[in-house]
This record gives sequence, structure tokens and C-alpha cells, in this order.
Amino acid sequence: MNTIFYVEYDAAHHSSFVFDIPEGHDCWLLVITQSPALFWIDGELKEYPPYCAVLYPPHHKIYYRACADRYVNDWIRFQTDELYITATSLPLGEPFALNDPEYCHKLFQLLVTEHSFQNEYYESSIDYLLRTLFNKMLESCVRESISPQHYPLMKLRTAIHNDPSNPWTVAEMAKTLNISPGYLQSIYKRSFGVSCMDDVIDSRIRLAQEYLRHYHYTVVEIADRCGYRNVEHFCRQFKKITGVSPKRYKQQIHFSK
Repeated sequence: MNTIFYVEYDAAHHSSFVFDIPEGHDCWLLVITQSPALFWIDGELKEYPPYCAVLYPPHHKIYYRACADRYVNDWIRFQTDELYITATSLPLGEPFALNDPEYCHKLFQLLVTEHSFQNEYYESSIDYLLRTLFNKMLESCVRESISPQHYPLMKLRTAIHNDPSNPWTVAEMAKTLNISPGYLQSIYKRSFGVSCMDDVIDSRIRLAQEYLRHYHYTVVEIADRCGYRNVEHFCRQFKKITGVSPKRYKQQIHFSK
């Protein structure tokens, strides 16, 4: 069971902010930074970049402070007897970079909402949210390193998957990140194992499959809704990825029901 004492997101502090608890709390503290900060690690102050998480177990020395004009973080102080937390393999009392800080930030927003209203399924909702948050942090720990370009790339990929019908081009994507098209293609493929335009195409075809399964649009309408201005081009790409034409795909779905 988890008991939240306090949870907050986008907590902002001025440049003189210091959090110093020499004996630690008698419960757990999880902090996720949105700005640089200094942490007391192994007997000295070390600066860490934004988008780091640090998990303090009960009675662990806590010391961190601002090192910029403004310090912002998400944090939760809680008690737990859940093994996914008490026996976690996450580093304790030492910051580590997050793979997807925006996702974790959204989980904090949901935790604040759940804790504020405490509706009928409060305990299970809190548990699911914390389990998901700890899973995301564990995913971060298996990465060897996180480059400065990783976070804008994550935002770009999320935007692509959320709106595949947008008229994406390599040039326009590179412009949003203020890098060259060639460099974008290189780091995108290195980060995600797929080129940015192949990611666009894959996302469009997944959307087309959804339309073919559950809607009564024509192939021409689906092509347009998925960002294609040429239906023949759409059909070629659909068959290349799925192995069948859109028409045949819809027939297979119909016969399987």
C-alpha cells in the first residue's frame, strides 16, 4: 500500500533555494528536476542537468539546491510497503537522467489530481500511476547515456505519432530542432532505429489500418485523412508495409469477423 503525504508538480523556487534534511525523512522522497541543480553526492556537491530523478529512501541524507536563477521540480513524499519500490534496482540518493521526462511529468499531474480528489478507486489509481512512473524510471536506467538532443527528438517523435497526417518533411522537422536535415536523419535513426520519414510512413499506415478496421471511409478518403495527396502512392506504401492492398486488407478484416 502507498500513502502519499504530499505531491506537487511544477514547484518553482528562487535562486537561493536549498533543501537540507541531514537525517532524511522517515518516508520516501522522489524528486524530478526541470532545471539544473546541485546535489550532495559522496561527500561533495555535484551539478546535474535538468530532467533528472533522484529517489531518497527513509533516513537517507537529503541535500540539493538551486544553481540557476530559478529552480523547478516535481516531487512526492510518501510511505510504502510495495516491493516494486522498497526492493527497486533504481539508484538511491543519486540523480539519474530520465529517458522521457515529459511522460513522467504527466504522471505527476495525474498523481496530484488523484491525491486531491481521492475518489472511490483512489488507492488502486495511485498504485497504478506509481507503478508506471517507476517502470519509466527503470527504462531510463538501462540507457547507457542520454544526449542533449534526445529530449527534442522525443517531442518530435511524439508529435509525428500523434499527428501522422501532418505534411511532414525532413526539412521542416529539422527546422523545428534548429539543426540540419542531414544531422536530423542521422541522430533520429541512431536514437530510434528508424528514419524520421519511415516513422512518418509507419504512423500513417497504422492510422490507415485503424480507419479500414472501424470506419466506412473510401480508400480515397482514408488516403487524404492519412496525409496522402496521391491515392496511388498511398496504396503502394500500404502494400509495401502490410503485404496487401488497402482493399484486400479491408476484405480480410471483414472475412475474419
